[in-house]
Amino acid sequence: MISITIDNLVKRFGSHTALDGITLRVEPGEIFFLLGPSGCGKTTLLRNIAGFYIPDEGRVLFDNDDVTNLPPHKRNTGMMFQSYALWPHMTVAKNVAFGLEERKVPGPERNARVKEALASVRMEAYADRKIAQLSGGQQQRVALARALVIRPRALLLDEPLSNLDAKLRLEMRTEIRRVCKESGLTAIYVTHDQKEALSISDRMAILESGKIAQIGKPEDVYRRPHSRVVADFIGETNFLPGKITSAEGEDIRVETEIGIFSGVVGDPLWKPQPGETATLSVRPEAWTIQTDPHGPNTIKGRIGESIYLGEVAQYHFQSGNLALKIFELNPHLSSRPTDRDLFASAAPSDVVALKD
Repeated sequence: MISITIDNLVKRFGSHTALDGITLRVEPGEIFFLLGPSGCGKTTLLRNIAGFYIPDEGRVLFDNDDVTNLPPHKRNTGMMFQSYALWPHMTVAKNVAFGLEERKVPGPERNARVKEALASVRMEAYADRKIAQLSGGQQQRVALARALVIRPRALLLDEPLSNLDAKLRLEMRTEIRRVCKESGLTAIYVTHDQKEALSISDRMAILESGKIAQIGKPEDVYRRPHSRVVADFIGETNFLPGKITSAEGEDIRVETEIGIFSGVVGDPLWKPQPGETATLSVRPEAWTIQTDPHGPNTIKGRIGESIYLGEVAQYHFQSGNLALKIFELNPHLSSRPTDRDLFASAAPSDVVALKD
């Protein structure tokens, strides 16, 4: 179990700067996610950590060991890719044993470690199967066992679930977290899937144009985004432009075209001033629909289009010139009339002010 420190990392490809001074620390045993839109630098950062790229500036430390210029095989990291990269002509056991054979691990120890790795991913009964005889989820478990069997210092995952169907992705999210925690592994995981990041990670970093936009626990990043980019990337939200009328500490009031809202400041480093413009972020599930005005941040409007999804209904709520998206859990659509005014309110803690 190690810590991983990225110290002012810069990576350029010609005139393009893919990583622009990235600094972060992953704690021992932590499952840390890197995510962001395409081209933000998350995979480039992972490849610098793995040793496939050498940075132009900065350092990569495993605990206190500087591994910046070490090749991948000398860093002793386990790697899982988007493509499983399994040998189709080999059995499951042979695929898992491959890394140990390359390291000249003696036969009895090798067999014991392969059995242990397959047991950890609940694939010991499939040791003699060929890869083509396995489902996609089973193949991914084999790939995970192969990464674990070398007893890596850290586990690096590059969008490992993107080729699985929705049901298998849900299953493997749980499995990857379980295996990492039971093995005590420090893991860095790249994905574009916000649900994966929210459900598996201990902490996450959102990257934007080669820089870190925000680092934090999943609930903190989701509930208190620091910028419009982060709010828009993690989950869905409603953006309300306005002008600040007052600000004291983290409490803020912003006047919008549909009313004055009380909320909280997203970025703790931002010191908002009255008269400044700002954008409010309000998650769809933060609204409560009512037949009478009640509570803070109440607006009037009507339900337009609605989509029923069983456990949740999605409404387009027209208030003035703004169409807001509102989610209702355990919905009763028959009680939501579309031909008369309704009211929606949001708690101040769910209204996040972002710097323009």
